[in-house]
Amino acid sequence: MKKYLFPGLLTLFFVLSAIGHFAEWSATLQFVISAISVIFVAGFLGKATESVSHYAGQRLGGFLNATFGNAAELIIGILLVKEGLFDMVKASITGSIIGNLLLVLGLSLFAGGLKHKVQHYNVSLAGMNGSLMIVAIIALFVPAIFLQSHELPKEHITSLSIIVAGILIVAYLLWLLFSMITHKDYLADVTETNAEELPHEHKPAWSKRQSILYLILATVMVAFVSEWLVGTLDTFTAKFGLSEIFVGAFVVAIVGNAAEHSAAILLAMKNKIGASVEIAVGSSLQIALFVAPVLVFVSHLFGRPMDIVFTAIELAAIGVSVFIAKSITQDGQTNWYEGLLLIAVYAILGVSFYLI
Repeated sequence: MKKYLFPGLLTLFFVLSAIGHFAEWSATLQFVISAISVIFVAGFLGKATESVSHYAGQRLGGFLNATFGNAAELIIGILLVKEGLFDMVKASITGSIIGNLLLVLGLSLFAGGLKHKVQHYNVSLAGMNGSLMIVAIIALFVPAIFLQSHELPKEHITSLSIIVAGILIVAYLLWLLFSMITHKDYLADVTETNAEELPHEHKPAWSKRQSILYLILATVMVAFVSEWLVGTLDTFTAKFGLSEIFVGAFVVAIVGNAAEHSAAILLAMKNKIGASVEIAVGSSLQIALFVAPVLVFVSHLFGRPMDIVFTAIELAAIGVSVFIAKSITQDGQTNWYEGLLLIAVYAILGVSFYLI
């Protein structure tokens, strides 16, 4: 009976979310049902990711989770770009980066650290992730600084944005080549043999083909449920008088990353911290080095060029997030208190954005 309970509830709430969306139920009821649906879909995605990780290894499994998780954000971002809502797009990108670096990583380290005193992962990977985060910050800071200090024609800003976006995409693709192929062993997991395995977990519940299929299916479900849930947020933001930048950077980002949050935390509690770090940090890098630049190019297809110039507040938030995340992860070992520090910084930023 228990075996069929979770799939049944997952299907039930997903269907109810769809009906509520297309039948245009009250925003409050849609929000509650969609939020519950997100919880079940997140659990489904987490289980699929763990199963894939069993066959592909923690790093590749974490990368797949981050990629499929960000697919939903990319779709939503494209729709926002099409409507010309560039401020919301940039706020959402900011929220995704700081949310993954501070909230997702923080909760993962905290939950995993409570169960396992100290957790270890590849220190070389930690150093490379830190360097890539610094590159992302430089790429976002330089256009903003030049724009603030010099009066540049609009076409020059557009050209600068395209060039920077192109460089970031190439750098990210070469990073995948470096980390997954040419230096795969150099960045291999150190926790694979130490990961906690319960007796019934030696063999995953699904085959390799089923795991990949369910991972794709779960991602599609996440994309739909997240979009339905985000569609109900206008009523709540209007009711509580929240700013657009707060909604984009925190509410939309948290909802859009719900599945990744769940998967990273569950894996950390099973002492698979390598996969958790790959999900949290890898997702932030993917957003900064790939998703954001892609949206810049997509905006030109719609005839509404979007620049890569972020506001001072957004740059400050991303900057402090990268600084504390790099400081904590660079030694290749973690504990619950380091996770608490990341959550504390996220709370500080959240309050600051809320009061804008």
